[in-house]
Amino acid sequence: MDLRGGLKGFVGPENAQSHAMKLGVAFGALTEQQIAGMAGLFPALHFEFLRENPLETPSDLDVLFLTVDGAAPEQIETAVRQCKLNPAAPQTVFVLRNADLSNTRALLQSGAVDVLPAPIAETALVLCLERIVARGKLSRSAPRPAGQMVAVLKAGGGVGATSLAVQAAIMAASKAGEVGRVCFADLDLQFGSGALYLDMNDALTVADCLAVGEFLGDTQFATALAAHSSGIRLLAAPRDVAALESLNPQLTDALLTALKRDFALTIADLPSVWTAWTYRALQMAARIVLVTHLSVPHVHLVRRQLNLLALQKLDAIPLTLVCNAVNSDRQNLLSIRAAERAIGRAFDIVIPEDTRLMETACNQGLDITAVRRGTKLEKMIAILADAMTADALTAASSSKSR
Repeated sequence: MDLRGGLKGFVGPENAQSHAMKLGVAFGALTEQQIAGMAGLFPALHFEFLRENPLETPSDLDVLFLTVDGAAPEQIETAVRQCKLNPAAPQTVFVLRNADLSNTRALLQSGAVDVLPAPIAETALVLCLERIVARGKLSRSAPRPAGQMVAVLKAGGGVGATSLAVQAAIMAASKAGEVGRVCFADLDLQFGSGALYLDMNDALTVADCLAVGEFLGDTQFATALAAHSSGIRLLAAPRDVAALESLNPQLTDALLTALKRDFALTIADLPSVWTAWTYRALQMAARIVLVTHLSVPHVHLVRRQLNLLALQKLDAIPLTLVCNAVNSDRQNLLSIRAAERAIGRAFDIVIPEDTRLMETACNQGLDITAVRRGTKLEKMIAILADAMTADALTAASSSKSR
């Protein structure tokens, strides 16, 4: 085989080329001897030697092996830019000369499948190809369409958004039945209390997941996350206060994409602050639920949140505005109608206050219907759960019927 010959291929002996995954090997990325040995071990892979850089033009490759030099910053910048901005480019394994931690991290965060330091050790190459084959099998096994994610946003602290979202998730799981799984992801890294409200203090946390690094997106959350008695799966907030910078947009994208892969509906409870990664989470949401209280300060905070959503071009995402814990005393101080006039839009759902019922359920990790049935609180949370689940469960049901 001539490495400079362009588009000469090598396919494993037990596999027809038409059914193989296509791996393009740019000049210098792998040796002829390495390819010959790997093709024998991995008959599901078809290797093609490439003369030109296929990142620059669309191709039918599944994966590309490309060499970059860590001592040439312009090569790293070009590789990162092309991976991020060219949707037609194949998934890429970078063979990195003069490798260091910062360049490796930059390439992985750009979306690379793997980064292998040059010269490539046989063991590292085998492990890399095993992961490629495993991903290929998953992608060819008629996967379910990606589920949907609902982002829960707070108009300031203390509005009861987490307890409300937990109870809505429980009702959503009951509504889903066998149609689709429901996950509650507590992304409030510093003060998340979802695990407490579900009495699941030993649940897998966001911090546990981040420890796997670049393999975060490969985590099988459908089996890794513990289930509540209601059926929902919980991804808990860190047990100790964590820095908000523990997450970034790339990790958030990988995490939420994996959750959407494994669940028909993911309810993500966000912190009350805006960061680059919470912005990315909102971008990925099929619906935003904004929860507030009936008070003058909270009305002003709602207006600020809505203005910020519009400024960040997130106002096209369907939004459900919820006024929580409303009682007669609050309405005597500020009426629903006056609050709506000040906000400039109506509340979609008004949740009545029932402090004893909600606190009993949260303290014991129960569904509120297990404490008391037929309440106004139950009825309104059920309406919220319906708003969260409608599109997700319709998609899951359609997928199951095919």
